[in-house]
Amino acid sequence: MEPALLKVRQIIDSHGQWFRQLDLALLFFLTLFAVGVWGFIKLTGEVFEGDTQAIDDAIVLFFRQTDNIGVPIGPPWLQEMGRDATALGGLGWISIAIAGIAGFLFLARKPHLAVFLVLSTVSGLVLSMILKASFARPRPELVPHLSIVYTSSFPSGHSMLSAVTYLTLGTLVATVLSRPILKAYVIFVAVLLTLIVGVSRVYLGVHYPTDVIAGWIAGLIWAMLCGVIAKRLQYLGKVENDLEPRR
Repeated sequence: MEPALLKVRQIIDSHGQWFRQLDLALLFFLTLFAVGVWGFIKLTGEVFEGDTQAIDDAIVLFFRQTDNIGVPIGPPWLQEMGRDATALGGLGWISIAIAGIAGFLFLARKPHLAVFLVLSTVSGLVLSMILKASFARPRPELVPHLSIVYTSSFPSGHSMLSAVTYLTLGTLVATVLSRPILKAYVIFVAVLLTLIVGVSRVYLGVHYPTDVIAGWIAGLIWAMLCGVIAKRLQYLGKVENDLEPRR
């Protein structure tokens, strides 16, 4: 056999087992990734053509009292919970959480997994800033903002960063759990946290709903991509495939 053909055969053989081991979960992630990309592109087109502005405005106003749009609906404790919830997607809390988890992984002798987690989150943050700068959509002006903001509106950075962080963590944890009920629970908690953060941004009047949805989609895309890469690296032995500390 010619050297070139032999090399191709070796490459196919070396990767063939991995492709044969693709499970339904991984195929689901890949499908979701493709659908997410299409959805983000479609939503972006609708937003910047102005087709979503009416519904965006209506939902923002829905979360405010009719007689005083400076005050969100609900009792004072709900307003306080809204501010607490939005902090779960803020850079400060996300940085503390990732640093704490990365530290645990280093102490558990999982340095590659720790580095992968940090890189996944940081790269997601960089992508969010690039997208914001590229689209430069103004913040809602219908109601007073109840949270300090510094950047443009589309996509929601809090929504995207929370999706990147919590869904990536959920995916990494779920891949090392054997019981389906535990996998489902971890993913459920990750999705719930992501949803809460996104809704809080609209509640506080600093984002349109489409900003949040775009952030969720972009974060989901990035988390799914990181999950696929992590699974591949774990198969190659370059990232640890368990989370239990070594004794």
